Amino acid sequence: MMSARIPRNPEPAGGSTSPDVAAPAAQPPIDEPRAAWAVGTVMAAIPCSARDAGRVLGAAAKAAGVTSAEVAAALAADSRGVPMPARVERALHRAVAAARAVQPRTTHIGLMPSRARTAEVLAEFRGCQARLTDAPSDMRARQALDDAAYTLCVLLGRTGVHDAVLAAEQHLAARA
Repeated sequence: MMSARIPRNPEPAGGSTSPDVAAPAAQPPIDEPRAAWAVGTVMAAIPCSARDAGRVLGAAAKAAGVTSAEVAAALAADSRGVPMPARVERALHRAVAAARAVQPRTTHIGLMPSRARTAEVLAEFRGCQARLTDAPSDMRARQALDDAAYTLCVLLGRTGVHDAVLAAEQHLAARA
């Protein structure tokens, strides 16, 4: 099972270990429920895996020059109507857009699954996504979405969840 922790920004390279030089202030601990909520929210919105959601939050934090904990706190506050700092919002939008970017494949290697099986797996994925949208910090809902996303990726031979969802929708829309 994946950890609910959001990856923190890496410490700057070349830090001094000399006792007479003050050590940089430690990052505040990540509020576990808030981090789990933020990861779940990103998973449901993009869609993506928990690992990729953590990467999105980490990339947004790095781009905004803040910690992942601050991005999670801003996202949680935004859901309650408190506006996000502009630089965090811009960084988060860019990170989400980058995660959604798909390299389209023109050919599919292997056999395509039946439309019935594709519809079944996509419906399961959408149901898990809706449950996670309703309760972003629910670890069971998060794991269920991760499992459904993995199944969808394997079924359609795709490496990214967003790409697998698009491929499933295209497969279902195609005429026989």
